[in-house]
Amino acid sequence: MAIIRETIRAIFITLMLWLLTAIIYPLIILVVGQVLLPYQADGSIMRNLNNEAIGSALIGQVFTSERYFHPRPSTVRYSQGKKAKPTGISGASNLAASNPELLNRILEQANQLRDENLQPIADIIYTSGSGLDPHISLRAARQQLTRVASARGVKEEEILRLITRYTDGRFLWIFGEPGVNVLRLNYALYLQDFNRQEN
Repeated sequence: MAIIRETIRAIFITLMLWLLTAIIYPLIILVVGQVLLPYQADGSIMRNLNNEAIGSALIGQVFTSERYFHPRPSTVRYSQGKKAKPTGISGASNLAASNPELLNRILEQANQLRDENLQPIADIIYTSGSGLDPHISLRAARQQLTRVASARGVKEEEILRLITRYTDGRFLWIFGEPGVNVLRLNYALYLQDFNRQEN
């Protein structure tokens, strides 16, 4: 009888733990996220004027036009063209610091930046650990400011205001460094173009 009683107790505890950890806790997190932080809970998806998703503010994307700020390089591509769906994968190249392939890529990137009269700095030469970092440093953004302003034919001060607006501060005001969200900044530049065309 003791074995049956202990077996029933073990099954009951297992079911209670399963109910708590697999159903109750996830539901609480879901409700709290949707009520208090719906934008973040849904992936920080940015939408254009037609309410179409253009990407997540948490995931870096490739911009190559001279009219826009370039993100840090990545070994992962978030999307490949307009019809491609976001992959959601992350990862670095996993190349050792002594690997010739990595050294060649870094030298190539540095030479390209020098051709653009930009000083090679870490976050526009080295890829991020996740491959999906959406931010560049303030220094990297300011280095690209002259190129973007002259490609757009506007004063640097006009774009500098946008850089300031889309700079995320330190986490909890003490961790990390401030960073410029490239997707949000470039979309603001796109909206400026759109508004000029409308006027």
